[in-house]
Formats: sequence, structure tokens, C-alpha cells
Amino acid sequence: MVVAEKKSKLRGADVEDLGWVNPHAKKFELNKERTAHWLKVGAQPTDTVHNLLVRAGILREKKVAVHGTKKVAAKAA
Repeated sequence: MVVAEKKSKLRGADVEDLGWVNPHAKKFELNKERTAHWLKVGAQPTDTVHNLLVRAGILREKKVAVHGTKKVAAKAA
């Protein structure tokens, strides 16, 4: 998990590395002090990162629904 500028490219340079996530083992490790600092100065986490921060106890909010609903295909008449 990294801090990046909003307008930077996907493979652009990162501002700071805050930790790692292993979705297969459902494990993660964060630098809580630096993460709290970036949130305090206005960094906006994605929905998935928001949920990880709630699980880690850094944020005291409800989790956000990440997966949307399935689109219903219009039936051909």
C-alpha cells in the first residue's frame, strides 16, 4: 500500500510506502503512524483501502461496500 499523487500515472513514482497486503492469506501490515499522518493531511483512501484501515483500527467508521450490484441485461424483444 502506497501514497501517490492523484494525477500521477498508475506506474508512476510513489510518495511513500505504507505497508503490504496479501489478499490470498487475508493478511496485511501497515505503518499505522504514517498512515494516520497521511489521513490527517487530507489523503483519500480508495474503498478497499478504507475497509483495510477500518479492520486495522485506524479509522472508526463503517466499512464501505466495494462490489457493486450486477447489471441486468436488457431482454431483446
